[in-house]
Amino acid sequence: MANILGELLFALIHSIVAGWAYALWVKLATWLDPKIQPRWVKVAVGGLLGLAAFFMIPTVMGLLGF
Repeated sequence: MANILGELLFALIHSIVAGWAYALWVKLATWLDPKIQPRWVKVAVGGLLGLAAFFMIPTVMGLLGF
């Protein structure tokens, strides 16, 4: 019984954290998009943000135990 409750709690927390992170990312992207004008700067900033996410997402998920 405790294992089932643990799995349900894990799924609930995972969905909350994933939804929160996605909403935060969309809010950041919509705020940043009009501030950057040249296309090559958008590509460079997107690449840097993608590279940061590539390293940060597994680190944060590891710290949270996911």
